[in-house]
Amino acid sequence: MVVADQAVAPAAGRVALVAGATGLVGREVLAALLTDKRYTAVHCVGRRPLTVKHSKLFSHVVDFATLDTLPGIDHVDDVYIALGTTIKVAGSQQAFRAVDFDAVLAVARAAKAAGATKLGAISAMGASAGSGVFYNRVKGEMEDALSQLGYMALVFARPSMLAGDREALAQAARPAEKLGLFAMTLLKPLIPANYQAITATQVARALVSAVQSADKGTRVLLSGEMQQVH
Repeated sequence: MVVADQAVAPAAGRVALVAGATGLVGREVLAALLTDKRYTAVHCVGRRPLTVKHSKLFSHVVDFATLDTLPGIDHVDDVYIALGTTIKVAGSQQAFRAVDFDAVLAVARAAKAAGATKLGAISAMGASAGSGVFYNRVKGEMEDALSQLGYMALVFARPSMLAGDREALAQAARPAEKLGLFAMTLLKPLIPANYQAITATQVARALVSAVQSADKGTRVLLSGEMQQVH
């Protein structure tokens, strides 16, 4: 299913693909891409169509569990993946992994097959395949798996605690997150930059900027660096 004002995407200019555009960071990534003149088309894949309308935006409804090719998309240059959930929302570790690992890999593989050479993904602070924390271990395994796909350039954003209006996105409230953000605000002068709370907008802008400027290899963005991007 394609939702757009145009039937065919423009052929000239760069083409971006976004997965997770309805999320806290994903919506900010989408907003940045839609105002960036370097992109003439922005395709979004998700479980439901977007309500956002724009002349260069194309919304595709997909089932990540069975995704192997990108429907109605002939070519992609840059792919941005902001898919993510929590174990509480997902309901189990297996369901969490289906989103934060399986769906991410499915999008990355399909985008690579469509010609994408640069990929930017939202990961997490402390991501490591060897972590004893399940959440961080899955994020680390996701990074390792993406690194094996043959992309020319990879950028992993590992933000600390995210600040943003989740309720406006109809996402479940996270009391612990609110408490943590409040404590971080009070103690900000004492907290190292990489551990300070960061806004979704800052993460999105830093990720887009890093992907666009990437040449070859893998780059990891921590919160301290991302806070410097405007």
